[in-house]
Formats: sequence, C-alpha cells, structure tokens
Amino acid sequence: MTVFTRRLGYGLLVSTALTVGAFSAASAQERVPAITLGTTTEAYDPIRYEAAFIIAEKWRELGLEVNVQPTEFSTLLGRFYDQQDFDATIIGWSGRVDRLDPQFFLGTLDSRQSNPGGNNPGGYSNPEYDALFDAQGKEFDITKRQELVHQAQEAYVPDAPVIVLFYRDEVVAYNNTTFGEMNAMAGEGLYSEWTPMQAQPLGDRKTLRIGGPQEPDNINPLASTSVWGWKWMRLYYDRLVRLSPDVEPINWMAESVEAIDDTTINVTLREGLTFHDGEPVTAADVAFTFGYYQTQDYSYFNAYLAPVETVEATGDLTVQFKLKTPSASFANIALSQIPILPKHIWEGIENPGDLTPEQLPTVGSGPFKFATYNRGEIMSLEKNENHFRADDVAVDGVEFIIYADMEGVFTGLQTGAIDMTAWRMEAGQIPLAEQADHLNVISVPDFGYYHLTYNTKREPFGDAAVRRALTHAMDRERMVNVLLDGRGEVGTSVIAPINAFWHNPFVETFDFDMDVARAKLEEAGYSWDAEGRLVK
Repeated sequence: MTVFTRRLGYGLLVSTALTVGAFSAASAQERVPAITLGTTTEAYDPIRYEAAFIIAEKWRELGLEVNVQPTEFSTLLGRFYDQQDFDATIIGWSGRVDRLDPQFFLGTLDSRQSNPGGNNPGGYSNPEYDALFDAQGKEFDITKRQELVHQAQEAYVPDAPVIVLFYRDEVVAYNNTTFGEMNAMAGEGLYSEWTPMQAQPLGDRKTLRIGGPQEPDNINPLASTSVWGWKWMRLYYDRLVRLSPDVEPINWMAESVEAIDDTTINVTLREGLTFHDGEPVTAADVAFTFGYYQTQDYSYFNAYLAPVETVEATGDLTVQFKLKTPSASFANIALSQIPILPKHIWEGIENPGDLTPEQLPTVGSGPFKFATYNRGEIMSLEKNENHFRADDVAVDGVEFIIYADMEGVFTGLQTGAIDMTAWRMEAGQIPLAEQADHLNVISVPDFGYYHLTYNTKREPFGDAAVRRALTHAMDRERMVNVLLDGRGEVGTSVIAPINAFWHNPFVETFDFDMDVARAKLEEAGYSWDAEGRLVK
C-alpha cells in the first residue's frame, strides 16, 4: 500500500489555524482521527489523482490530518464497493445512456443499496429520500415524476453524503483515414455499443481497434462492477431492448414489448435468435436470466431488478413480467440493461461470482462473439454472422488494446496502432490531436460525474455538519479551470445539468469558502488545539 502525504509544513498548519482565531483550550477534547482520501493512480487518471491533493491541501488547512492514497483502479473499486473500507474516496460514474433516466443515479443514494457490493457504499440513509426515490420510480405522469426527482435532489444535497466534484466533457478522437461513420454519443463518447456496429472501414483492414488505459475488473456478468467490464460485455451479450444513439428505446431481441397494465408487461422474442454456441434463445432463457440475477448476491443491477416480482415464460417466445409496484423506467431501462444469459450454461453454476477466468462462460447472443482476452494486453471479438443485424455491421471484429495510461493510448492513436480512444484525452493531448490531419477530435458533454463519497458509517463523516464544512473547503472551480483546462463544469447534483429535464438547478451549491468551512465546524462544536489540529 502506498500512501502519499503532501503535508504542509507544521508551522504553516499551526499558524493557519491560529489566524482564524479559532484556537481554544481544548484539553478535554479529542482530535478528529486522521483521514485517508482514496483516489486512482496518476497513471490511470491524473485528474482524479491531482484533485485528491487539491482537496487534501485545504482539509489540512482546517486542521485535519489527511493521507492521500492512490490505488490501482480495480483494487480501488473493490475496496470502495465490496469491502466498503474507506474514509473518503474519489471515484466516478460514467454517463451511459441508460443513466439519462434518473432511476440509476438516484439509486446510488438509496439506503437499501448500502450493502457490500451495492451502489451506495457510503451508507447514506435518509427515510425522506428513500420515500421520494420510491415515489418517482412508480410515477408514470412525467410532470409529477419530474417534481419528485427534483424533491429527491433537494432532500439529499444538504446532507452532503456524495459530492459531485465536476462533470467533465468527453473529448475523444479517431483516425479519419481508417474508419468512417464514427459517431459519438452524449456521455459515452466514441466507445458506445453502436460504434462497432456503425463504423465503416476505409481500407483493407476491417477490424476496429480501440485503445484504453484500463482493462475490465473482470468479464463476469455476475461480478463486474466497472464500466470497462460492461462496455465490453454488451457487445457480445444481447438485451431485449437497446437504447439508440439518440437514446430512444428500440426493441432488439424483443419483437414487441407490451404493457398490459401498470404492473404487467408482456415481451415477445424475435424468431430465430441463437446463442453463439448454436443453441436457440427462448423465453426460458429470459425468465431464467432475470430470476438468476434476483437470486445471486450481485448488487450492480439491483436498481433495475427491484420492481420485479416474477418473470414467467408463457410460451417458447413469450415472457410475462409481473412487477411489485408500477415502474416508470422498467420497460425502457431495465429491459435494456440485463444481458440475456444461456440457461443451459449458467443454470448449473451455483456461485457465479466465484468463477475463475478459466471457468468463466463467454457465450452470448450479441452482434459480436468473444474471441480472446490476454490480461493486460488485448481483448478481441469476432463478428457474429448469424446475428439478425449482421448485414448492417461492416467490421469483421473488434480489438481492445490495453495500455498502461493515457499517454500510451494517445501514442497508439498518433502512430496508427489504434483507430479510436475509449477514454477521454488529457487536456494537453487535445490540441495535439486537433493539429493532426489524420485525427478527428469530438467533444460531447457528459452526464456522468466524478464524485467524492464520504463513508457516513465512519467518524467524522457520520456528522453531516462535518461533511458540509469539508465540502465548502473543496476548490472545485480550480479543478475545472486547472485540471480540466475549462472543459467541464463544477458539480451540483448526481443528475447533471446537461440532463436538463431531470436536473434540479436550485439545489445548494456549496461554494468554495474556507471561512464558511471553519464557521460551520465551530457551529457544530469543533475547535482547534494548540497545534492547530481539529478537535471535538
């Protein structure tokens, strides 16, 4: 474990605290425990890495001992979600298209998702918020649902359990001499599920090569919790519905999706669907998949599966979903996210989360078939010639080249080793890409976000007053202007401003102000000892 501490000089720490006039004889009080601030490594993401030091610098001025702990990305995810072993961590949510509906991002603050592996690892619990979350999920009147979504944001933001640091523009690039029809999606950039299906080769090579600075945490559809895992798996696992490049739900494996009443949905599959091993896709596979996910200890899809009461195959190609309560997002969002698994392979696996890479099935029914995965080097897929959309796919395969960092990715793009970036470029790389004739640069706004999550089950972060004070001590304007070179926006809510219909523009903003931060701590009963350390 590597811990970096860019400590201010001891004298500066003391003098800073004393100049605010807050020192008091506090011999009976105890120092606030040292804080570990988790973040990614500099090689993986220098933005989050530097953001951690910007935050730590100001927290130390408030009299806290802060240790910045950069950690390899997959290890950081495990410590954050599965073990929930953290004080405060900087991490992020990508803006996948399904997350334009507020259900997923609001669900990250639902107290019932705070179990290990759940999407609320900070353990935030607010009964009022949970009630609003439930109510918006059941509301079919779009105007009434919007009002409930706005109220939910108003309910959680003042508690400051999760701080959206910034929304970062997605600036990516591709080689305009090797592939055309490369269209970026809001929140997804170029690395969307549609790019491999729409890209048009311009030369003899028809395999699309993508470069990224991170490989999946794993490619187990019952264990992966990272966007790197799911962006890859969704190319070879199909879904009943897909969201189009314009974020419109379109029937995919489903020939039809029919709402019988508020809690009953009938789905009819296309005829002739097959898995990559040649076995037919039937309604039994669909019913099995949803039931399997419900019974496994896998929290990633809980927000989507929570409304489901039963799923029953009513014919070879017909499935009926019965919901516990009405769900405004189920037909469009949940059906577009759950990958349909082959029952004949997975039904014999009792503990799928424990599968080793060698044991892991990779048979799907999507437009591409799994080919190879050499960890740390390359992943590859082949075109599925038997897929119902095969005639529309011009590439013969997809390769994902894994680099150590974005410098490597950018070099690969410049030299022609890859055709497109899977991840946003760093600020210094963008003007270089813009000057290169063989590269096209695309910038799209992101509705995902980078956030700092406080572990509300640990002190001092169980105290909302501390969280609010420390949030005022985050210079997020500096992060946007310096780290992002202005290509982004200071965060406010888990629903980004670009998602204008659902975003509440009137929530509390926690402007950077160290005087306010100190005043908030004093109001909450904190003071400073003779050495300038925060005590209570």
